Amino acid sequence: MKEHIDAALFRDIILYASAALEQNRQLINELNVFPVPDGDTGTNMSLTMGAAASELMKRDFPTLTAAADCAAGAMLRGARGNSGVILSLLFRGLAKRLKGCETADARLYAEAMTAGVDAAYKAVMKPAEGTILTVSRVSTSSAVEFAEHGGDLELMFSCAIEAAQEALADTVNLNPVLKRAGVVDAGGKGYVFILESTLAVLRGEALPAPAPQPEGERAELRDRADFADFSTGEITYAYCTEFICTRDNDRDPERMRQWLMTIGDCVVLVDDDEIIKVHVHTNSPGDVLSVALTYGSLLKVKIENMREQHSEMAGGESPEAAPAPEAEPEFAAAEKPYGAVAVCAGKGMAELFRELGADRIVTGGQTMNPSTEDILREVNRTPAETVFVFPNNKNIQMAAEQCVGLTEKAVVVIPTRTVPQGISAMLMMDEGATVEELRESMLEAASGVHTALVTYAARDSEYDGHDIHAGEYLALLDGALLGSFKELDSLFGILCDSAEQFSPAVLSVYYGEDVDGEQAEVLGERLSERFPEAELSVVDGGQPVYYYMVSIE
Repeated sequence: MKEHIDAALFRDIILYASAALEQNRQLINELNVFPVPDGDTGTNMSLTMGAAASELMKRDFPTLTAAADCAAGAMLRGARGNSGVILSLLFRGLAKRLKGCETADARLYAEAMTAGVDAAYKAVMKPAEGTILTVSRVSTSSAVEFAEHGGDLELMFSCAIEAAQEALADTVNLNPVLKRAGVVDAGGKGYVFILESTLAVLRGEALPAPAPQPEGERAELRDRADFADFSTGEITYAYCTEFICTRDNDRDPERMRQWLMTIGDCVVLVDDDEIIKVHVHTNSPGDVLSVALTYGSLLKVKIENMREQHSEMAGGESPEAAPAPEAEPEFAAAEKPYGAVAVCAGKGMAELFRELGADRIVTGGQTMNPSTEDILREVNRTPAETVFVFPNNKNIQMAAEQCVGLTEKAVVVIPTRTVPQGISAMLMMDEGATVEELRESMLEAASGVHTALVTYAARDSEYDGHDIHAGEYLALLDGALLGSFKELDSLFGILCDSAEQFSPAVLSVYYGEDVDGEQAEVLGERLSERFPEAELSVVDGGQPVYYYMVSIE
């Protein structure tokens, strides 16, 4: 029976937990549908715990507090993703409670675990139940209850594990997203592995094997999520943005926390005296980093496109099972005078641009704006002397323009504001023309395109004199709101009326990922009836966000 945890034992706990998370990384990934279905919780928890393990392996520690401080600091700096940051907070709070302690008995260690749970709940702006927070809180409460009358650490963690498993099984009932997917919480599952590893170390055992599926009612739960159940368009904020910055002034980090809540979600901010660690899901990672610089220097930055991560997971083949792609050159030598890079979202749209001659595609658009680095990477991979870039969104134009002067290649940005404008501009590509001639013809082609968009309202609001209600269809023409509608039939009528002012000769309907071909043909028929002389095409664009993009020329 072990009654104390010292530095050596704590070190082994971290090493075993790191190994267990790595061993079960893919299993955890395949449960990850909340807060975003991007399938990376196992990877993030494994890398976070792995950062602590790497530091603890470098030297011996004289006291428990020294080992705990080292682990907490390494986790904070190495934390990845929402789950990784929360995990680092659990150990940061634990380390603070163990400050000055050479060892810890059951009661003290349970108190330290409680301090970790408190730190995690405090740092998360909107704590959601049915997550790792719930599992850690319930299991820690069980540990505290045991420690009030018993000092056996093995029995204490046995009780904590039993409570954690029950809490994990209940996450599917507490969280609507998990219930929809039929899985338990990924972060909570990872935390159970940590507790099981801790008990294995206390008992002197080898790492426990992955737990079998529970019997009875719980056996109905899936052992992995079907990521195809979730649309990429459901990911409101595209970029998982994390950074660490120094604290170079007296600005209150709480001001940053409140601001982050206005431009994203899943906000976790840790103020660690000398540094600030932030995790946020947002569509404006550049703005986030600009604000961070007002507090101090950036030490570490990570930005990931969660829509891309979700698309990979929804493809039916796990990233680990897929063959490794051949490495692409970072810079392609010029093989032709002109090349093209287009920004768009949706498989059909990407294929269309490639058919028109685009050398490289940058995934992006409304709510998922790529960075200058994303665009520059594809510019450099284009085997041409001069590369024309079609941003196809006004919010992406500035990022594209920053590529000018950052590469040996000549970059010409055609300021297309919509995908239909980009398609018309690309049709002007002619290797026999000069750069200036091409630019002028592309600008002229883009200016002759009017774009109608059909999307949905995510929340109640008022815009340009219109009362908009969540769930209604929205119609826009060249950026102006035509109105909000409960039925598509009424929307189609208004759209046709609005298009009449342009006397269209060419009409193209690009339908999105949430629309089937038969539904799209209905809009095509309406347009054909109203404009019988116009050349009409209906194309599967597969784009998120917009049910329909209509090009009017």
